[in-house]
Amino acid sequence: MQRLRILIGVMLCATMMAAQSITPPFSRIEMLFAGDLMQHKSQLDAARRSDGTYSFSSCYNYIRADVSSADIAVSNLETTIGAKGFGGYPAFCAPDSFLYAAKEAGFDVLLFANNHCLDRGKRGALRTLHMMDSLGIQHCGVYRDSIDRAMRHPLIIDKKNIRIAILNYTYGTNGIAVPAPLIVNFIDKEVIVADIARAKELHADVIIACMHWGDEYLSLPPKRVRDLASWLLEQGVDHVIGGHPHVLQPMEVRRDSTTLKRHAVVYSLGNLISGMYARGTDGGALVRMDIYRCGYMTQLQTVRYGLTWVARPGRDGVDNFTILPAASPPAVINSQARNRVTNFSNETRKLFDKHNKGGVTEYNIE
Repeated sequence: MQRLRILIGVMLCATMMAAQSITPPFSRIEMLFAGDLMQHKSQLDAARRSDGTYSFSSCYNYIRADVSSADIAVSNLETTIGAKGFGGYPAFCAPDSFLYAAKEAGFDVLLFANNHCLDRGKRGALRTLHMMDSLGIQHCGVYRDSIDRAMRHPLIIDKKNIRIAILNYTYGTNGIAVPAPLIVNFIDKEVIVADIARAKELHADVIIACMHWGDEYLSLPPKRVRDLASWLLEQGVDHVIGGHPHVLQPMEVRRDSTTLKRHAVVYSLGNLISGMYARGTDGGALVRMDIYRCGYMTQLQTVRYGLTWVARPGRDGVDNFTILPAASPPAVINSQARNRVTNFSNETRKLFDKHNKGGVTEYNIE
């Protein structure tokens, strides 16, 4: 009987959507997830201007409209933000303008629980949190103390009558101990279960777990990651978004046989912007999730991805590291760059054609 009621509800919502109804109780949001925001020394050098300042705004020129069009846009900030002493790997620290550019590009939420969040110690983490707050960028994963965490985690976003809860965890911090009273969300099942329960208490319609996990440079997730994704869904998470490998990994949509709800699992979004250039690390994907609410039912409608690729100055015909739509790169890049982006796209599609599941489709970033 319960399954019949659910099926009837799904059919009713489908009928409303087919009729393009926009009256209550129907509502819809589009979420966008992007890969790692990194700043290597080569990027710092390219962004430096003659007056000693740094500009990263042009990095997003070709994807800004796409990112800004989403109701909620999320990315992983894999660098600290400092006032001085900027540098790349292995201890990342970017100037404020790196954060300004991400904000200007349209990102509403930055994930900070990753293996580089403590690269500049307690002071670096605290200043990064302060800068995100000052710019009105919502964030999660790292907290000033237990009180800050209790107030901010899960991150709750209300948009168009849909309440989203975002959880963010990392496998580690490169061996750097977390200095008290700072808190970093580690992948701890006991903690995660409590956080999911809290999200439900806060009446979240959708719970999304953003995980910094896996093995770097591998195009397929290891068994422990696949198992953890399944466990998260079993605990009540609706969708799982992964990062850290710095290359793209498959994505899928699963349907729960009991509730009929659809769950997105994205194992790795790759790099959105970085100075990396090894095979597969020079690109990533924007993943768009279309979520609707009909009455008390919230459902995932579609999952689409748009491929991105980073052109490098001094090699590819651009003046700064520039994120390009891989499916239709602009004429500004040279023929060698065009060959590289074509190879990246072809290899990614081959991987996705073989391993993606559940009707995930590609879209063209305009």
